[in-house]
Amino acid sequence: MASALRVLGIDPGLTRCGVGVVDVRADRSASLVHVGVVRSDAGMPVGERLAVIAAGLRAVLDEHRPQVVAVERVFAQQNRSTVMGTAQASGVALLLAAERGLPAHTHTPSEVKAAITGYGAADKRQVQTMVARVLRLDALPHPADAADALAIALCHAWRRGDPSVSTGSGALTPAQRAWADAERAARR
Repeated sequence: MASALRVLGIDPGLTRCGVGVVDVRADRSASLVHVGVVRSDAGMPVGERLAVIAAGLRAVLDEHRPQVVAVERVFAQQNRSTVMGTAQASGVALLLAAERGLPAHTHTPSEVKAAITGYGAADKRQVQTMVARVLRLDALPHPADAADALAIALCHAWRRGDPSVSTGSGALTPAQRAWADAERAARR
């Protein structure tokens, strides 16, 4: 699949770090390569937890050899410790990409939701449903962290340098086209 862009999407977290690898072709169709979650034990010291996350991400990088890494951008939350853990895991992901010479980009949760569902405030279930439709999966990807990682990867592949995919342009994203096609097929 030489003409496809292989993207590693990362939904950073200290307890659960979602990872998803997709191949996206020039026609913007996509296929699943890998999905999973790197977990660390909340009882471990933070440094050890980050080492577990790093080891898991290195394994995915080694096995699947993505061409680009996309990470969910840390955003403000009420829970300061959650934000810190997310920021630390994000930093590890960005560092590993830089060490391998891979371009790394960040996307906000609302950018990802808008690219995947057409609605920047979509809920987790809507994101999972669209990811499953776009990747032609038999079941919704679980847990939500893994589905989010796939959504981040798809968002990056679809949005990179293509203004027609930005929200507000009136153009349908591949996810929106897939949804519309499925709705039309269901009505037949």
